Amino acid sequence: MNKKSVLLRVAKVLGKNRALLVCSVVLAAASVLLSLYVPILFGDAIDRIASEGIDFKIIAGFLIKAGAISVCAAVLQWIMGTINNRLTFETVRLIRSRAFENIERLPLRYIDGHAYGDLLSRVISDADQFADGLLMGFSQFFTGVMTIFTTLGFMLAISPSVAAVAALLTPLSIFVAKFVTSNTHSLFKKQSEIRGEQTALIDETVGGAKVVAAYGYRERSRARFEKINRELEGVTRKAIFYSSLVNPTTRFVNSTVYAAVCLVGGFTVIGGGMTVGGLTAILSYATQYAKPFNEISGVVAELQNAIVCAQRIFELIDEQPEPDDSDLPELPEIKGSVSVENVSFSYSPEKPLIRNFNLNVKPGQRVAIVGPTGCGKTTLINLLMRFYDVGSGRITVEGRDISEVKRSSLRKSYGMVLQDTWLKTGTIRDNIVMGKPDATDEEVTAAAKATHAHSFIKRLPQGYLTPVGEDGGNLSAGQKQLLCITRVMLSAPPMLILDEATSSIDTKTELRVQRAFEKLMKGKTSFIVAHRLSTIMSADVILVMKDGNVVEQGTHPELMAKGGFYAEIYNSQFAH
Repeated sequence: MNKKSVLLRVAKVLGKNRALLVCSVVLAAASVLLSLYVPILFGDAIDRIASEGIDFKIIAGFLIKAGAISVCAAVLQWIMGTINNRLTFETVRLIRSRAFENIERLPLRYIDGHAYGDLLSRVISDADQFADGLLMGFSQFFTGVMTIFTTLGFMLAISPSVAAVAALLTPLSIFVAKFVTSNTHSLFKKQSEIRGEQTALIDETVGGAKVVAAYGYRERSRARFEKINRELEGVTRKAIFYSSLVNPTTRFVNSTVYAAVCLVGGFTVIGGGMTVGGLTAILSYATQYAKPFNEISGVVAELQNAIVCAQRIFELIDEQPEPDDSDLPELPEIKGSVSVENVSFSYSPEKPLIRNFNLNVKPGQRVAIVGPTGCGKTTLINLLMRFYDVGSGRITVEGRDISEVKRSSLRKSYGMVLQDTWLKTGTIRDNIVMGKPDATDEEVTAAAKATHAHSFIKRLPQGYLTPVGEDGGNLSAGQKQLLCITRVMLSAPPMLILDEATSSIDTKTELRVQRAFEKLMKGKTSFIVAHRLSTIMSADVILVMKDGNVVEQGTHPELMAKGGFYAEIYNSQFAH
């Protein structure tokens, strides 16, 4: 996405608030015209004094008129500033909302393939940088451009020759602005990218603080941060260097313009082509004409940063979401029939994972999936839930290809408890009723009692209304997992996926929860991923996976009788 297309996108978003934009431009023009009319009044006053002598009544009249005009201009500028603030943050709010909405629609393949910190940086930091640049653009850019053209018009009306001198020197400021723009765009782009990398590192370090401390990784983590920080410092220094060239160079151009106007204007007055009052006014205009070039050059550098940040946000917004399936039918009534037919899948083409996988699950069956790490157990779960689409083959539920029904209806059919727990900011109750928002207090309590979470919840300061911070706050890993299990127990879906669902629970509680699961799984198709084989020995079918393939299939006694790979895994856990 190039700079021009980014600017067109920004303009299109600004068009959503067309009324505010028009008001801003009109107020900017009005305030500039009023402000620039004051030197005309002072010039007339000086000419009256020069021709008629000092008359305090006449001078007072000029001063009152100039004061009234200045107050009106200031009020208009204040209103314009308020409108600019609202316009800017309405625009940024809209862009940020679109970015967040698209994140929620993006396929998991994209989320898994990008650092969370970089996504956070785009939505938060880059959006703030864009807002700062946009606000500066509205506050100074439009007003500055109008000031340049209006002062040039007033100077032409007073003395075309003096105005021509100012206009001829203008290209110097344009050259400075172009030089700064060409050198800062790439630097600000690199700066945003490194800032995203830095945010990602901070996010992973803070999120894994316990692991970092436990494994003595602090020094190496600090070294990584320092390396990125030095890179960011180097790029920022260069960006600041080129940006800082703006002020001294434009001041030099401004002084050159002012000196030339003074010189030419003085000779024009001596030659009778202009009055002393006119020279006073035109010198004031020369100052005001040159000043916006200084401001605009500074704004241009800031706008370069804003454009780069907007580009990163728009790239996120433009990422292809999961295809819309609103016109697809809902799944029919779920009984629990699942079929996997010749399915192949890989996360990357050069590393095949699942190949020609076949599986037929009857309603109410409990299917356990076991195998070494990396054999494809969790990948199979991702395919069943359609977090990822199969490479070839198909998966059906109740005879319907899951790619031909709404994802929401498919995912509502499963209750899922993962090894990695996730709790949102809210209360204990908010986290339990996530899958069933209209649940009554009695239903919530019954579900919590069934999973043996009720006892620890009642010991919390506010019971079920106890606030839970980010990712569970001060709850233990086992307590968080019990809440996730309670969430599934309450929603009571027709099919279940349990991926190491009791890995963080003590043995005594696990036995109780297993009994609760027995009750929950009764009559429901269930997929159970487990490393501890003691938890899946009663499964109707055990799939033994290795290198993406099902190498053995059967009940626990049948597989033990074969003396194959499953028996080898079992004996490694239970043989003494």
